[in-house]
Amino acid sequence: MTATLLTSSTEIIHLSGISWQTYETLRSELRLRRLRLTYNRGTLEIVAPSPEHEFNKKVVGRFVETLAEELNIQIYPLGSTTLQRPELSGAEPDECFYFRNIALVRGKKRLDLATDPAPDLVIEIDITSSSPNRLQVYADIGVAEIWIYNGDSLTIKHLQNGLYITSGTSQFFASLPIPEIAGFLQQAQTVDYLELVKAFRRWVRSQIEN
Repeated sequence: MTATLLTSSTEIIHLSGISWQTYETLRSELRLRRLRLTYNRGTLEIVAPSPEHEFNKKVVGRFVETLAEELNIQIYPLGSTTLQRPELSGAEPDECFYFRNIALVRGKKRLDLATDPAPDLVIEIDITSSSPNRLQVYADIGVAEIWIYNGDSLTIKHLQNGLYITSGTSQFFASLPIPEIAGFLQQAQTVDYLELVKAFRRWVRSQIEN
């Protein structure tokens, strides 16, 4: 087993040569410590999210809900629910949402992705460039779309033939220029949270009217 510690505003530890059983044990023991674990084919990433990371994920998640409200689209949010393909990969997204298969997962206490559908949309706050490993996990699981915010830009990726392809539009909000949301996210540290949500809602309505 080898370990690498990356020091930044978000603390990240990379471990290699980790068995699935070790990953499961660590996930159980660390579940109350607000750590995010990503397992991908023997490599384990442990992240202690920063306040910046947590705030951005909250804002992006709220924006997704606002989009759904204004467009009258049903969604089912499952936050950072653990997503796994046993013996191969597992991760906790920053936020995740169902659009297409809500009836199949509504009210479930646990997801079994061997039989249950994967979330349709995952949000990743990638201030520390840790997403490439996580993208493979989401591809294994079958997540249709990922939004990645890196503190500057918002990138949309669609799953096609097992790989994520960058796109300028969302499958779920096709009529709106989703990458422009980054402009609102960049204001999040200086504008009151609820005022920002109100401004975003006004922008969404203006886009719908056009």
